[in-house]
Amino acid sequence: MSAAEVRPANPSDAAEIARIQRLTWRAAYADLLGAEAIDEFEKADLEGTWAETIEYPDSRVYLATEGSFTVGYCVAGPAPQDEAAAADGSPPEDAPGLIASLVVEPRWGRRGHAGRLLATAAAELRANGLNRGITWVAQSDHATLGFYRRAGWSPDGTVRTLDTGRGTLREVRLTGTLDLELTH
Repeated sequence: MSAAEVRPANPSDAAEIARIQRLTWRAAYADLLGAEAIDEFEKADLEGTWAETIEYPDSRVYLATEGSFTVGYCVAGPAPQDEAAAADGSPPEDAPGLIASLVVEPRWGRRGHAGRLLATAAAELRANGLNRGITWVAQSDHATLGFYRRAGWSPDGTVRTLDTGRGTLREVRLTGTLDLELTH
């Protein structure tokens, strides 16, 4: 295996992140969201959105690479109040970090890239004074739920339902420590 690394993204990476997102969403989420939603997603200006996300001051975008290939990305930062609130809307007792997105291109899966991305994001969130992370995962996405469970994260009982345009998508919120270590 070529050298695998995680590095901060820069605006010139926006096109590659958009490519990975389009490809992965088509492969992983077409059944959940429907072909129409995926087709609309394909037309969106993802490169522009990613360039803005990379420059946003309160979030960090990380890239997983293997050799000369970009194989995945992660977006992390302080959790907005509405993402961290309890189901009844009450604020959390702490200020958690949010893993807003963690995606590895399917053909590069099961090679440790997701773990390296999560560990890198968690280390920076911890360095910024946060001690707990949260993320949202589709309740039917067993692979992603399993990944976070292996990292020690678990559902905290909070759910949300998103309108996909052709139905609804139920997501569960997971939470866990930011004190993560990679194991080989």
